[in-house]
Amino acid sequence: MTESESLKQLPLQALHERAGAKFAPFAGWSMPVSYPLGVLKEHLHTREHAGLFDISHMRLIEVAGPDAADLVARLCPVEVASQSLGACKYTFLLNDNAGIIDDLIVTRLADDRFMIVANAGRAETDEAWIRTVAAEHDVSIEALDRVFLALQGPYAAAVMAETGFDVSDMRFMSGGEPRPGWFMTRSGYTGEDGFEIAMPLDRAETFAETLAADERVSWIGLAARDSLRLEAGLCLYGNDLDETTDPVSAGLTWAIPKTLRAGGSYVGASRLAEIFASGPDEKRVGLQAEGRQPVRAGAPLTVSDGKPAGRVTSGGFGPSVEHPVAMGYVRADLAQTGTVLSADVRGRPIAMHVTKLPFITKRSQKG
Repeated sequence: MTESESLKQLPLQALHERAGAKFAPFAGWSMPVSYPLGVLKEHLHTREHAGLFDISHMRLIEVAGPDAADLVARLCPVEVASQSLGACKYTFLLNDNAGIIDDLIVTRLADDRFMIVANAGRAETDEAWIRTVAAEHDVSIEALDRVFLALQGPYAAAVMAETGFDVSDMRFMSGGEPRPGWFMTRSGYTGEDGFEIAMPLDRAETFAETLAADERVSWIGLAARDSLRLEAGLCLYGNDLDETTDPVSAGLTWAIPKTLRAGGSYVGASRLAEIFASGPDEKRVGLQAEGRQPVRAGAPLTVSDGKPAGRVTSGGFGPSVEHPVAMGYVRADLAQTGTVLSADVRGRPIAMHVTKLPFITKRSQKG
């Protein structure tokens, strides 16, 4: 069996083919990487209008039952007791060393029911881990079979409203079930206002075609999704996060409630408390290259005397800011804005300036 034959296909594969998508492997899936509009215009269209993404490779896991809240509190550093109905939380599955098994969105749908959205490349690992931790809890765990779409951009709310969804009262990072079998949040991974919508397979093609028919909406592929999230300073699991990375080093302490930073009942709490107390050895930072040459993931970083300083974990060109953008990990003492490092790109040194994240002004908090 060839690699292409072994890849999973999206339920709307035929629709994407009709839309002229080019496909590439990602996390075991054959994913639309671009459409006839082209990556640069897809990126800018999302920033200026509304981009439609198929994110059905991601996994929706429903946790329900009398012990559902206790299980979520054991799995993730989340204050479940204060999580209101409809609230979405960006959080993590941690191992005993406070390494990130995956970064997640957890939405509370009822007192005893939660929806977890897991990354595609970690879906099987996540589900197995959740089931292991759940062994002593009275819960049911179900991986849902849904088409999952994201509509992102300044016109996303207007398009959703004209499609029949009342989103006027939805705040950023809130969600619910607008129709039987549907799940929707006001969230996304582009830095723009937007929505992520899951629906039954038999409703998906009609809904997707309705959205795509709107003149403000264009299909957007994986390549533009990556440049959009990079400009917004958002992590990609497998590049910027992995099981050896903790949330403090990753600059994601804002996602850890202050009451849980000194410990708690969640897996990895003791080790995470130690990191909070002592400080991380390295930190994730923004990096801007001098010139127009993008510096890609994997490029080593050094200081002026040639000693190791860190590594680039994500990098590319930012169409909205019109210059190269990158993120990486550097020694904690080098993480100050303005520090100049050197990246090795195929034997050629390129100066890299440590800069604040994100590279754009995010609009995802609005609405």
